[in-house]
Amino acid sequence: MNAYLIPAESVVVTEEIKKSRFITYLEHTDGVVEAKNFIQTIKHKYPDARHHCWAYVAGRPDDCQQLGFSDDGEPTGTAGKPMITQLLASHIGEISVVVVRYFGGIKLGTGGLVRAYGNSVQQALSLLNTQQKVLQKYYLIYCEYAHIKMVEQLIQQSAGQILVREYSENVILEISLPANAEQKFADKLRNLSRGALNLIPKS
Repeated sequence: MNAYLIPAESVVVTEEIKKSRFITYLEHTDGVVEAKNFIQTIKHKYPDARHHCWAYVAGRPDDCQQLGFSDDGEPTGTAGKPMITQLLASHIGEISVVVVRYFGGIKLGTGGLVRAYGNSVQQALSLLNTQQKVLQKYYLIYCEYAHIKMVEQLIQQSAGQILVREYSENVILEISLPANAEQKFADKLRNLSRGALNLIPKS
């Protein structure tokens, strides 16, 4: 996966179901630490709520190592699981959701809770604007001073970035490139330098 969608903004949705109030927060969170910090922020914002149920896909949509969810006191499987199911179905990465529930005195039952939490996330997702995130890969290029201008132009044309320059007898460039640009860039680099320059993956 070289690119995927991420949230472009935050979303808040409030809904009342049988006198219980559900407040849903969607947020862009890059990594598990950011996701957990976001969850704590919402808990602190609503300290008197009965439940703060949450779910996150904190990395790529296909990265099962960065998933998490919690029922936070609701019956097992009635909150966190339907929430994470909605996030995974959206194929959006780096996303966290917290649903704050103020209990209204009328029990919803397990089926009602599953629908309420799942629908809360679905509603928030329907309002979410997204943007594409293109993964970056990192490389080294060893080149002579005579080649530097050509290499810089090629990096710019490929939406890459020079991260580090080291000057000695030759120039060493540490660069980042969109993951889907690697082969095209490497081919152009070899052709323009007549085989003198190569793209070296950074370990």
